Amino acid sequence: MTRLTGLLSTSAVCAAFIATAASAQTVAFLMPDQASTRYEEHDWPGFEAKMAGLCADCTLVYQNANGDVALQQQQFNSVIAQGAKVIVLDPVDSAAAAGLVEIAHSQDVKVIAYDRPIPDKVADFYVSFDNEGIGYAIAQSLVEHLKASGVPDGAGVLQINGSPTDAAAGLIRDGIDRALDASPYKTLSEFDTPDWAPPKAQEWAAGQITRFGGDIKGIVAANDGTGGGAIAALKAAGADPLPPVTGNDATIAALQLIIAGDQYNTISKPSEIVAAAAAEVVVKLLAGETPQATTTLYDTPSQLFVPAVVTQANIKELIFDAGIQTSAEVCTAEYADACAALGITQ
Repeated sequence: MTRLTGLLSTSAVCAAFIATAASAQTVAFLMPDQASTRYEEHDWPGFEAKMAGLCADCTLVYQNANGDVALQQQQFNSVIAQGAKVIVLDPVDSAAAAGLVEIAHSQDVKVIAYDRPIPDKVADFYVSFDNEGIGYAIAQSLVEHLKASGVPDGAGVLQINGSPTDAAAGLIRDGIDRALDASPYKTLSEFDTPDWAPPKAQEWAAGQITRFGGDIKGIVAANDGTGGGAIAALKAAGADPLPPVTGNDATIAALQLIIAGDQYNTISKPSEIVAAAAAEVVVKLLAGETPQATTTLYDTPSQLFVPAVVTQANIKELIFDAGIQTSAEVCTAEYADACAALGITQ
């Protein structure tokens, strides 16, 4: 708290009071689920660290809805009641979030859509990675790998999308479709994974393996969790070798699968980058300024970051040399030999 001392003019006292009040605002960071570990491990810590440097007096409130739309609405209403002036919202349900934006705006509360867009209502800003670009990148990477491996035209792939209630998942799906539709390969079957839950992706993949067997030459999965579910189903079915499987998020588990040769690719998108950008937008909004957008999505001023595809060929450079993860975290005993073979460890 700032203490005013000495003799100041009335205008100076007022200016100091306003500045102090502005710096002591409440900001909420509301995340959607715990199916992915990224929110607790990367997004929230990244946001909290950046806010500490930008607005040390701000009060931060973090909550996770654990995939529950009703719970997220309760959390949203609760933080408004606590005096939040800006809410960073990663919605459980992108359609339902339109009502939350309307509630916030009716009370002069700003909303930053985070990671997942809110198509049906214009938020104050949107910060994310380029989700359609992600879908295209992972699928195109797989297509090029299949071609290079001599997989003939007309061969089949499976497509595992994200949650049907997540607009970002829809963008990823659109990117995947764009790559596969232009490829010489056919989509055998497609699935929207409820809540992005890996067990549901695994259950569906198991059924498709029974149905199509060796005709499955690749699997385009929208994130590492669903990709990991598909890999578990392939292993349970005794597939050898495994067809290449995509991912997205560069989780430790996925990096280990790539190192072991079980997963073909993932996307390196350190969530801290987007979290830090969201913090910068928060501070601009608290100050009554207009954050600078680089593009527009769903009529919302937006900042979208372009991520990189990670495979065995570049995992050392993009993940370990770049300091995204350490070999101590990833190269546990089970993966020690594979890490050494890739030059990650000596």
